[in-house]
Order: sequence, then C-alpha cells, then structure tokens
Amino acid sequence: MKTNELKLIAEKNRKRLVEVVYQAKAGHIGGDLSCLNVMTALYFHVMNIDHSSLNINHSSDIPTKVQWSNRDRFVLSKGHCVEALYVTLEAKGFLKPEILDTLGQFGSILSGHPTIEVPGIEVNSGALGHGLSIGIGMALAAKMDQKAYHTYVLMGDGEQGEGSIYEAAMAANRYHLDNLVAIIDRNHLQISGNTEDVMPLDSIRERWTAFGWDVVEMNGDSMEDIVKTFDAIDYQNGKPHLLISYTTKGYGVSFMEGIAKWHHGVLNAEQCEAAVKEIEERINGLLTNKE
Repeated sequence: MKTNELKLIAEKNRKRLVEVVYQAKAGHIGGDLSCLNVMTALYFHVMNIDHSSLNINHSSDIPTKVQWSNRDRFVLSKGHCVEALYVTLEAKGFLKPEILDTLGQFGSILSGHPTIEVPGIEVNSGALGHGLSIGIGMALAAKMDQKAYHTYVLMGDGEQGEGSIYEAAMAANRYHLDNLVAIIDRNHLQISGNTEDVMPLDSIRERWTAFGWDVVEMNGDSMEDIVKTFDAIDYQNGKPHLLISYTTKGYGVSFMEGIAKWHHGVLNAEQCEAAVKEIEERINGLLTNKE
C-alpha cells in the first residue's frame, strides 16, 4: 500500500481513537497515539492477515475462531494501549463499529487490555514483560511446524524494566528466530515520568545487539520511515529483529504531545472537539492531495 494511503488510514484511526476514548471516559490515549502509525503499517502493509479467515458465528456476528494457520501473528505486549488496537481492528474489518462503540460499557467484550474474546486478538496481554515470551513461543512454533508466518510484538519503553524481557531476548537469539520482529515504542514517557529518570534504558541499541539481535532504529512518527524499515527486514538472516521506534507520546494531537499526564488522561468535551478538528484538517489535506 502507498504511504499516503497509510497516512490517511492512520489519521482516520486517530480520529476514531480520540472519539471512542472520549466516549468511554477511559483509556491510555498518549501511548495509543504514539504507536498508532506503527500499528496501522503492520495491519495494512506488513502483516499477512485477513479478517475473512475467521469463522463467523452468525447469531452474534462475532468471529469465534481463526482458521488460517499461516496468518501472521501480532502481540500487543503494552496491552494498556489496547484502544489503538481496537480502532485498527475495526478499520481492518475485524470489529463492527457498533461493537467498538461499547467500549467502557457494562457487558462489552472490549476490556482495558487485549483479550481473546475480541475478534483478531491472538492472546490476552497487558501484564507487562510477558508479550515477548509469548511471541517467541509463536515464532518457535512456526519454525518447528515449518510454517511461513511471522510474529510481531509491540512493547513499551517503560516495559523494558521487566527482567523477563531479557530472558526472552536470550532465548530468541538461541533459537535464531529471524521470523520474529519486536518493536519498542520509544516515546520516553511512562506513567511515572521520563524513562531515563525512572529506569535508564539507553543505549537500547547496544544492549539488544549484545543479546544477538538485528537492531534497527526508525522514526515511528514518520510513515515513510516505518514502511522503509519494515520493507528492509531480512527474515532469513538467522537473527531476531528489534525495531526501536522513536515516537512522541500523544502524537498527532498537539496539546498532548510529549506530556506525561496524557499517559492515561481523559479528554473533556472541549479537548475532544479540538483534537478531532486538528485531525480532520490533516485528513482533508490528505484527501485533497489524493485527488
């Protein structure tokens, strides 16, 4: 898919995200916005995945079983940013709008973290530090079963303080999982402040290279750089892949960008209106250029 098409999808997803988080009166909107471009690129450009591979329960129109064994897998390890995943799944056709509109309501299948009740979600996640280990299991299974699918794991940078991640990193190198791609959403902010004040991470590149990973840095705010980076991955080099995605917390909503309080801030009506207006201006610009 062309970069401008991906930008347009991302902006439409961004608008939808702001609206559903406002409506639900809950969500981790800052981290949602920082990883939304990467998630859009994964689902609409990178991953070999299709909602038509699901078995539909026609009594409820909720897919209950994934049948296509060769689909690419995605694990949202930073599960608190599930709202970004929900809007992406809706845009991809996994979720109907009326289901997403139930976010935050009693009885909804949509929780504050990913669960397998939701169409298109592979695994329950959100206990930080677990997603990479799960992804390694999926990637190792593909090797053992001689399957062609790839596994993608999106982690937060605050999550890098979890020791289980580094045990997993060693295992991925041991088993030469070149069919595994881990992404760190490097927005430098976590719930308690700047990551370098809470638990310094740098140099991430040197650390993961020492673990035997193929490490690449990219601008996660730039769709052009995201696409270029994913397209350049060598899935036959014998090494697991780590993409350090440098992003901005709250990206795409000017009054949220780079501000820690929006880790799980809730918008009021005036803020929601301002954010939507800002995003709509970019959508209109992209549509005009498309014409």
